[in-house]
Amino acid sequence: MTINIQFFGAAGEVTGSCHLVTVGDQRLLLDCGLIQGGHKDEARNREPFPFDPAEIDAVVLSHAHIDHSGRLPLLVKRGFRGPIYTHRACRDLCRVMLMDAGFISEKDAEWENRKLERKGLEHIDPLFTVEDAKVALRQFKALAYGKQQKILPGVTVCLADAGHILGSSIVELWLDDGSKTRKLVFSGDLGRYGMPVLEDPAEIRQADLVLMESTYGDRLHRSWEDSIREFHDVLNNATSGRGNILIPAFAVGRTQEILYLMAQNFKEWGLERWHIFLDSPMAIEATRVFAQNSDLFDAEARKLWRENNRKPLLPNLSISRTPKQSMAINNIRRGAIIIAGSGMCTGGRIRHHLKHNIWRRECQLVITGFQARGTTGRALVDGARSIRLWGEEINVAATVHTIGGLSAHADQLTLKNWYENFEGRPPVTLVHGEEQAMTVLADCLRQELSAPVHTPRAGEILELV
Repeated sequence: MTINIQFFGAAGEVTGSCHLVTVGDQRLLLDCGLIQGGHKDEARNREPFPFDPAEIDAVVLSHAHIDHSGRLPLLVKRGFRGPIYTHRACRDLCRVMLMDAGFISEKDAEWENRKLERKGLEHIDPLFTVEDAKVALRQFKALAYGKQQKILPGVTVCLADAGHILGSSIVELWLDDGSKTRKLVFSGDLGRYGMPVLEDPAEIRQADLVLMESTYGDRLHRSWEDSIREFHDVLNNATSGRGNILIPAFAVGRTQEILYLMAQNFKEWGLERWHIFLDSPMAIEATRVFAQNSDLFDAEARKLWRENNRKPLLPNLSISRTPKQSMAINNIRRGAIIIAGSGMCTGGRIRHHLKHNIWRRECQLVITGFQARGTTGRALVDGARSIRLWGEEINVAATVHTIGGLSAHADQLTLKNWYENFEGRPPVTLVHGEEQAMTVLADCLRQELSAPVHTPRAGEILELV
């Protein structure tokens, strides 16, 4: 009998989180995320899984972000029939995110099929549909933080708050193959200490193997104080201009943090001078889920929520649900702050706002989150002078600001400090990071903590001895 883990996603890259844990004859999947990036990267989502979905006994999902949850409907579509365990707030967010992902998949296939039809080529099917997402959601089983539960023969799970987004979890797994018991701790995506809205990441003391993310393993974030001051400066400087401010934001987590910071600093930042738009149906629904789970907020956010529960946090916030409402924003030439998805500018309504604003020198673009290789957002951060939208080359003249300190991911110091809580320096395997980030973090952990560190290749099997 053996206990091992095999890496099928987010090994040497950031997206597509997917790790297969085998305990005797039980097979458990940690996450099943969508691969994101350029066209070649995303085309990999259509490839067969490197395992038989019908032979997977259960899934444990760390959090709702689509690079961790986005292939679950496809997994079910291809034969998985077991339970999907996750925190209750993550389940609620997945109802929003997976349905949206199914809708986008249908629309993308519809758009692509029009082009294929004109060329006399065969149509393609959506990666998965809204109905596929609905079917997968029926298999979700909600868990609470801090409660151990046996989910399979030889497998016990306990979730702890990862502080990354609402309902994000550090996964503790006790694995017993009949001859030995080993404890695996999967960090999921770790948040930062002192983040707005959420509690700090939980500290775990014991593990036989730590599976840890490394997204920002090669850098340190600016302090919250400096980042908030930088955000204020961008808004303040833009006030004297004649353009709009675009904020591409992840619908879950980042959008709610930005709205919270705006509410918290409304007068100081002079936000009454702006018309603020939340132009993302998914972010609107996700914000509703946040409100329903306010018991998970940190003390400061709970206090602000209680004090403003019967009045809007931002009196000049407009909610744009329909395409018609979104298109109307493009008639505004100045004085608008537009928060829209997607966070990496790969789809969604932000691309329409880029088309109408990015070529205007008086406009500002504020990047507040990680931008994967091959995405439009990454090109803009790297200083692209033009971007391509719907086949049209558009000049980039707007000022691009990168406020890295708002990231919901732990930086190198936080990752090191979190790992340092483990007794006896257990082996640590780094995932969910590009090669540079993983290499730098691995060197840091070895040199400063004498930690036994491994950086796995895709498909590699690691045995827990």
